[in-house]
Amino acid sequence: MPATILIVEDEPAIAELVSLHCRHAGYTVKVAHAVLDARDIVDETLPDLVVLDWMLPDKSGIDFARELRRDERTRDLPILMLTARAAEDDKVRGLEVGADDYVTKPFSPKELVARIKALLRRAAPDVSEEPLEVAGLRLEPASHRVTGHGIELKIGPTEFRLLRFFMARPERVMTRQALLDGVWGDHVFIEERTVDVHVRRLRLALEPSGHDALVETVRGGGYRLRKQPLR
Repeated sequence: MPATILIVEDEPAIAELVSLHCRHAGYTVKVAHAVLDARDIVDETLPDLVVLDWMLPDKSGIDFARELRRDERTRDLPILMLTARAAEDDKVRGLEVGADDYVTKPFSPKELVARIKALLRRAAPDVSEEPLEVAGLRLEPASHRVTGHGIELKIGPTEFRLLRFFMARPERVMTRQALLDGVWGDHVFIEERTVDVHVRRLRLALEPSGHDALVETVRGGGYRLRKQPLR
């Protein structure tokens, strides 16, 4: 699924310019012209990245960035400040409150999109369109293909998203709740045992190339994708 970018910008022309280039880059875009509207969007569905203006009508972008960093649910959400405040002290302040990058107006839309892509790659490799490869297992997001040692594997859409999430985080133990939040969405209410069903289906899909052995059950923890199968 494409990454979702939340643009918080009160100048309609700038918001439209950023939206246009983000959509052309393949991202889903949501726009808010004030912090209150942005808060509602974040509460409803967590975006993958926020492009945040400093000067907003109801509250400063700096204060909103602080709020996001204090909230456990949004503390790791990538924030790119987009503002006319170009003084060095302003840049330092923006970065100190939790912004991951700082772009001043006027700006190059191509550079802005490049910075967004870089932040997304660092924060969540699974939302990038770059291929992922682990132990001869290759997943290509753009073409929705999975191959194992050159063998094309048939895999369903949910199992594809689950595998993509695992491959972006090899060797990390993922709880069932973390998988539900990351693969199904943090506001989708389904039972944790649903994860077990889809992990079984994923293993079956990986059997032809022998990569099912990479998907390991961690007792009391959840699941992990190993970089190499156990011998």
